[in-house]
Amino acid sequence: MNPVEGVLAREFPERRVAATARVPNGNHKQTAVATFADGGEVVVQTAADAAALAVEAALSRAVRERTSIPVPRVLASGALDGAGYVVTERAAGDELHERFVSLDATAQRRVARSFGVGLGQLHEQFTFDGYGRLAGSPRGGQRADGGEATAGGAGFESEPATNRGFDAASADDSDWEAWFSAYAREGIAALPAAFDGCRKRLADAVAAASLPANPPARLYPWDFRPGNALVEDDRVSAVLDWGQPMAAAPGLAVAKVEHLVADWYVED
Repeated sequence: MNPVEGVLAREFPERRVAATARVPNGNHKQTAVATFADGGEVVVQTAADAAALAVEAALSRAVRERTSIPVPRVLASGALDGAGYVVTERAAGDELHERFVSLDATAQRRVARSFGVGLGQLHEQFTFDGYGRLAGSPRGGQRADGGEATAGGAGFESEPATNRGFDAASADDSDWEAWFSAYAREGIAALPAAFDGCRKRLADAVAAASLPANPPARLYPWDFRPGNALVEDDRVSAVLDWGQPMAAAPGLAVAKVEHLVADWYVED
């Protein structure tokens, strides 16, 4: 029995699975769409890093609850045989990145505005005391039948029935200038060879930057972009990936979303 089959057998023991299909996306998670004999569909994601997937599941629940961002409902989360898993509803729509250029100007502006509104809501709802990668204290996850997935499951120690478990997530770095400088240097180092001629100028710009000493720490959704969103009827129907979240000054997320949503699709 493969990991997806194991998760489905655990979470939906009374439902017969008619088919599963791998989705060839993602660097850290394995994703599959499962179709039941009764016609229902769910998305199953598994990952070796159960703790990281626990953070993502808790954040997905919290974003769905606290904002207007359309997030597929998390049906179950936990761990099985040492690997983490999340089961969600399957959302309708086409990949926004593929569709954006075919939308008319009005729809493009509406879609871009929805990302801005969503980011503002995220910054209002999720505040932190430090900067950097967000982590939490593992506890039993949530089963599809409403029970606790206690065997190596994943949630947070303070998680109540209202799904506010992401409040237990925290970031440990208290020095914004040091954290941002290291983050920027890592990004410069990761650029492909085509940017070799720019690396020193970029590094010098980071070193010379005048940064605020203690800006507010807000949710930095690292992959909040059209490639992780679906569109239906010219509107965003789902935002799918909430992995690897961080806490950072609000301007960092604003700059990244502006680049990935607005600048990316502008024709030269």
